[in-house]
Amino acid sequence: MNIIEVGELTKVYDSRSRRGGVVALDRVALQIQTGEIFGLLGPNGAGKTTLFKLLLGLVAPSSGDIQLCGYTAGDPRSRQKVGYLPENPRFPGYLTGRALLKLAGRLHGLSGEEIDARIILLLQLVDMEKWADTKIRKYSKGMIQRIGLAQSLMPDPELLLLDEPTDGIDPVGKVEFRQIFLRLKGEGRTVVLNSHLLSEVELAADRVGILNRGKLVKLGSIEALTSKQSQFEIEADFGDELIDIPSEMGTKLFLSAQKLVVEMRHDEDINFVIDQIRSKRISIRSVKPIRVSLEQSFFETVTDLPQGLA
Repeated sequence: MNIIEVGELTKVYDSRSRRGGVVALDRVALQIQTGEIFGLLGPNGAGKTTLFKLLLGLVAPSSGDIQLCGYTAGDPRSRQKVGYLPENPRFPGYLTGRALLKLAGRLHGLSGEEIDARIILLLQLVDMEKWADTKIRKYSKGMIQRIGLAQSLMPDPELLLLDEPTDGIDPVGKVEFRQIFLRLKGEGRTVVLNSHLLSEVELAADRVGILNRGKLVKLGSIEALTSKQSQFEIEADFGDELIDIPSEMGTKLFLSAQKLVVEMRHDEDINFVIDQIRSKRISIRSVKPIRVSLEQSFFETVTDLPQGLA
């Protein structure tokens, strides 16, 4: 089941300096499944925050369809079970963390008993019990992010939209946040992360979408986005033996006494290479597909395209 469905979504902002306006999103089609952690990536100005605003009904699309939690985006019912943490959240400095959470609970229509119970649970979850009665103006950037995550969880949401949630969080805090995201997923909730911290997304997300110049240019699982197309590394005692690969099957990229790297036209053709090595009575220690980091995959994707505006 999809908790978010976006079809041919386009958003054009009026601009006095550009004829036809500024295209923030260009015919984006996207489905996000219930219970997954989804990473939304892209360079500055790619359209990520615009997509969040459209999902929340804060701005209207120029064209296209948006369904959120079974309702059309903009319908108040679509937001009843949605938690949101904006980039660079700004909360009233005169409020304490506890007062902010009470206010969030009231805005979501919770009863006094529900609010009190949620506050105890959430302060513990984000490790802010010690600072609950301190005014927000005294909070560090990391503390603001923690209390911001807590307020996004006040309505006991089915869907969380988090814009740069670990910005300003120290390394220990990043691990704690990742554990929270995984815990929420384990409870069947959906988490959408808009983040520049690709290593964090790689560790937490099930799938990733990459936006550039308003277009969704890549979409897939972490495994799919970090695997080199049909490239394999074979460790074995090759010595001076030569390994030949028919050109119609693939290419030999590197060969040493201990390692062979090949690129096959089809994954299953690696079996031919393995059979050839065994026929030479060479002892194979390992065969593994070559992977790259999500950061490298992202860089290779966006540097092929010009950057846009949003």
